[in-house]
This record gives sequence, C-alpha cells and structure tokens, in this order.
Amino acid sequence: MHSLPSQAIRPLSLSSSSSTSLYLRSISSTFSVSPFFNLQSPVFAAISSRLRRSTVRSCSSITAKPSSEIRRTRPNNDEPDSKLRALRDLFSKPDIGIDAYIIPSQDAHQSEFIAECYMRRAYISGFTGSAGTAVVTSDKAALWTDGRYFLQAEKQLNSSWTLMRAGNHGVPTPSEWLADILAPGGVVGIDPFLFSADAAEDLKETVSRKNHKLVYLYDYNLVDEIWKDSRPKPPRGPIRVHDLRYAGLDVASKLASLRSELKEAGSSAIIISVLDEIAWLLNLRGSDVPNSPVMYAYLLVELDGAKLFVDNCKVTSEVMDHLKTAGVELRPYDSIISAIENLAEKGANLWLDTSSINAAIANAYRSACDKYFIRLGNKRKGKGKTSETSNSQVGPTGVYKSSPISMAKAIKNYAELEGMRNSHLRDAAALAQFWFWLEQEILNGVKLTEVEVADKLLEFRKKQDGFVDTSFDTISASGANGAIIHYKPEPSDCSVVDANKLFLLDSGAQYVDGTTDITRTVHFGEPTTRQKECFTRVLQGHIALDQAVFPQDTPGFVLDAFARSSLWKIGLDYRHGTGHGVGAALNVHEGPQSISFRFGNMTGLHSGMIVSNEPGYYEDHSFGIRIENLLIVKDADTPNHFGGIGYLGFEKLTFVPIQTKLVDITLLSVEEVNWLNDYHSQVWEKVSPLLEGSARQWLWNNTRPLMKS
Repeated sequence: MHSLPSQAIRPLSLSSSSSTSLYLRSISSTFSVSPFFNLQSPVFAAISSRLRRSTVRSCSSITAKPSSEIRRTRPNNDEPDSKLRALRDLFSKPDIGIDAYIIPSQDAHQSEFIAECYMRRAYISGFTGSAGTAVVTSDKAALWTDGRYFLQAEKQLNSSWTLMRAGNHGVPTPSEWLADILAPGGVVGIDPFLFSADAAEDLKETVSRKNHKLVYLYDYNLVDEIWKDSRPKPPRGPIRVHDLRYAGLDVASKLASLRSELKEAGSSAIIISVLDEIAWLLNLRGSDVPNSPVMYAYLLVELDGAKLFVDNCKVTSEVMDHLKTAGVELRPYDSIISAIENLAEKGANLWLDTSSINAAIANAYRSACDKYFIRLGNKRKGKGKTSETSNSQVGPTGVYKSSPISMAKAIKNYAELEGMRNSHLRDAAALAQFWFWLEQEILNGVKLTEVEVADKLLEFRKKQDGFVDTSFDTISASGANGAIIHYKPEPSDCSVVDANKLFLLDSGAQYVDGTTDITRTVHFGEPTTRQKECFTRVLQGHIALDQAVFPQDTPGFVLDAFARSSLWKIGLDYRHGTGHGVGAALNVHEGPQSISFRFGNMTGLHSGMIVSNEPGYYEDHSFGIRIENLLIVKDADTPNHFGGIGYLGFEKLTFVPIQTKLVDITLLSVEEVNWLNDYHSQVWEKVSPLLEGSARQWLWNNTRPLMKS
C-alpha cells in the first residue's frame, strides 16, 4: 500500500522478564543520531531550510482538471448540502454557540483506519479517503487532504465544498484558514475525543492569535446529532487471543518491562489509547476496524495492576482467562474518563503520550490534578500549615513522554519475523495463482471489472492457511484510475480492466502470523515507450532503496531520495512517501518509522523493523505505476565500521514476479539487471514448492532471467 504523506536489537526470548526489561528500556530511550546527520551542521540546516520551502515535484506537462470541471461531469447531489444546513443549524443553539466546527478523520484513538460508525468526515463531506479534515463555518465548507487523494476528492466533493490541497504552495492549514476568515472573537468548536492533546493545543494557539476561541464540546458530536438513526452501530465482534508462537513474548513479560519503564520515568501509571499498541501489549486481536485486527479499548497499566476498558460483549471466555492470567481487569469502555480522574484523586503520576492521547482524557487528568491541589491547599490552610510546607507538597503530576510501546512493537522479535516470512510466502502463492488466472481471462477476451478482479484475488487468498482478512481495501485500478493513488473501485462506479492499458494492483492480507502489502503494475498488451521508461525508472528507484546500506539510527527521510533519484533525472516525481512501517499480524501502516520526503520524522531505522519500498509515478487522467515490496531492516556485514557504529541494510519479504515486459533494459545498468534476475531466482526458489500445475508454470515463465547485450 502506498506510503503515508501521513530500529541493532536482539530477538526477545519467550518469557525472560529481565532481558525483556533491558530490551524495552533500550528501545524506548532517545536514540542518538548518527554523526553523519548532525542536526547542528550547516549542511543539515541548508537541507532543512530548502525542504521547508519546497513543494513536491510534478511533471510540468501534466495538469489536473480543476474541481469545477470535473463536477460538471457528475450528477447533481443535494444530500451533502442538506447535511451542511443541518449542521449549521446546531451552531446557534444556546449550549453550543460556535462559528465553526472541525471534523477530523480520526476516532477517539487517533486511528488511520476506523469503524464505519466513526466515519464522520466521510459522512458530512462525501469524501471517503482515509486522510482529511473538514471545516464548516456558517457560510463555507472546506476539506483538506494530501496529494494521494487530490483526484479522488475532486470526484467526490460537490460544489458546496472547497478542496484544499494540503502541502501545495500557498495552501493554509485548517487552523490558519479559520484564523483568517472568521470575524474577530470567533468561536471554533471541536469534539475533544477526536483530537490528540497536542493537536488541540496547536489549534488553540493558532486560532487565539487572531482573538478567536477554541471550545471543547464534550456532551455530543455535532455530526452524530444529524446522522441520527442512520448511523451504523458500533462494532461488537469477538476478541481473540494472539497465539504465543506468533507473538514471541508473553503478556506478563511485556507488562513487567513496561512497569520498569514507569518506575524509571517516575510514573505510577500509563494510559494507552492507540489500538495496535493495546493489541500488541496484551497479545490480543480484534475485528472492530475493517482490515486492522484491533479492538476499540483503552488500557490503563499501573505498577500493581492493569485495567482494560472495553465493551464486555466482545470478551470471550478464552480471552477472559488470558487476561486474568496476566493480571488484567475489565472495565466498561465509557468509564475511562472517571478512571483517569480517580487516578489523579489518588495522587498518581500518569504517563501520557500527548501525540496520541485524546484531548478529552488529557484535559480530564489536568483538571482533576488542579482539583487535588486546591483540596490539598484548603486542608493545609485549615490546619495552619506554613507556606514552606505547602510548597513541598507532593501530588499527581503528568509525565509527558512518547509511548514506549510504539518502538517496542516496531522492532520485531524472532517469532514475529518468522511469521511475517511464512505468511508472505503463502501470500505469494495466492498471487501467482491469481495472476495466472487474470492473464488467461484477459487473453480469452473476458470482460472483468476492477471490482470483480479484486474479489477474485480475495478468493485465492482465502484458500491460504491462516487467512483472516484483507489488510486494506484492494486498489484495483485500470488505466487512468491508477493515477488516483488511493483509488477504491465501487461496483456501481468502476472500470473494466482494459488489456491495452496499464493495470495497477495494490493489495494485502492479514494472516494469523503476519501482514502483507504488495503492489504490482502490469500491461496485458503492448506498453508504450513512455510507459516503459516511467516503469523502468520506478524500478530503478525500487532497486536503489532495496540495495541501500546505511548507518544505524539513520532517519527514513535520508533514504527517500534513493527511490526518487532516477525519476528526478528526467523531472518526474510522486506525491506520497516511499515507505511506511508494517505491523506483525497487525496494522498495515505502523509507526514510528517511515521513509518519506517529510523530514520531520527523526525516528532512526533499527534492525528488526519492517518497512515498505514503494516508489511510483502517476500521470493524472492517464495511468499510474507503483512497485512495492516489504523489507526487514537487518544488520549489514560491512568491512568497516566508521565512527564505531554498525550499518544496516534490507532483507526482502515479498516474492512475486515484477513484469519484465514493462522494463526498458537499455536504461538498466548491469548491476540492476543482476538484481532483477537474482530477485526472480529467489521468487522461483521460495514460492514454486507451494504451487503446482498451471500456476507453477506461470511462475517459471515470469522468473526467467533478462540478458543485457
């Protein structure tokens, strides 16, 4: 799956608490940045300054149609207007009293992918992409999204909405836009459960510069008020235990390590709200979010216990026993705020990651702390305590640090890596069967829609052992649809796969032991010279990143240019990151690591992490190209260790042929041809034992070596 716009550690033993504690302490501390990337150096400063001023490159000869032109080709739809009217009618209610309302994409856990009942931004705007922010004032409605979704948003937004192309030169942020267009003294409302504490503070600071006010609307979400009975019900699917042979480490050991972290930080409790962190820490998997094996829950871990806040109907007897063994109690999902307030009343120092904890929780703790100290002050006044004594008072204090679980989860242990390797081979077998089937159907003149093709791929994957679900909605895109980076075909509005056009297929699966994500671009007829050149340059970028060797702790943005360099040489580029982290039988998008031109993420890459390698190129309204494999970050065997540090490289996880028909071999170096031939040799060696008959022959035919004269 295309990357977002939005770590050397030993494998863990199965149950060693002491070694696990050392492991978690080492990976959750602040990593030193390699001397090659000194943030104070003039070179780094110059690069940073240029990146801040730069916009993403695009081919000057390719222009997107304006939204107004595209809208004229679409049927009129008055429904979004009626929704906006209903929403605006709520602004003036006495207990609301706002001039603008912001609707983000996220749920209360800052998830990228969310349950249908929380898709409020999609409901109000009609735009269904996974990233975006809607802002509605009394007379304006605007939607911000990034370059992956520009074309999709142009198609889906009606004339009531203005599309704001985030990241483009001169486009303000939502808060900057609001600060400028509202009359002095304007009031901006948000649902504090849907914004991280950091995001809410940044928003408050920006709007206050123009004398505007940010208010938290705790009692209800305004979109829910107009959605009413048609709003889907919250998910209630059962939770399952993630087997220890795939998890690699038991829950008790993980919790013991986390508690060691709490003690070192001077904290007596931590609140965890990120869903995949909870699933990883407790060795649980859920089905609340499409494509992501997580459940809606909060987890409160104290020094002497833990509480899982979750809908009890999802908890099976097996899960109940599993949690009891680990010393985890159950609490109602909606009781999290009162539990946080009770912690402050007891004087607990709470660890909060304000980049992920929602503003409602963070504010509840701060307010409860304030009340604690007010009560304490009153008691001491009543007892005649001196000011010197009151100044030495001890009470609840927030410990504001990044979650230690994020990095621990990102660096896979031996069992997790083995599960990822095994699931990728089974997935490759399913894809070989699928590609043989699709080529035969096209060759025989069968008309297949993009949706029918995606459904058939799902059939092949379902036959594989351990299949659970897709890991995201399959991007099955023929011709111009391939240029819509996050394209999702719908039965009522999709294309027939055209044998004379490029076909891009980005798909993935969830298995009990791993998560896959792969993109291949093919042509069933004769590609043009232009298409072959673009494909080959994308392939060269893919090879360059795959072969990269770099110092440990190198941030992903440093590697991003490896994948773009060949495109840059002819003035081309792409509007998405090159690589995202991937979970082990968890979310297909995982942080904190990434490989992207967005240089703000300073997380270093470390052995055991998994990232995608997916450069691409897209000509609006014409075609799209992307080649994606998943990679494990591994230690590299270098003859030298300059600076006394280790070096890293990559191990491939994905083994599916890359179509050589699309390769212009004259552009490839001998080394690049050798890479492709060696890759296809590995594909045959690893996947052919899992195939038989026609699919095995297809794999043989598509892994034959290329010869460069």
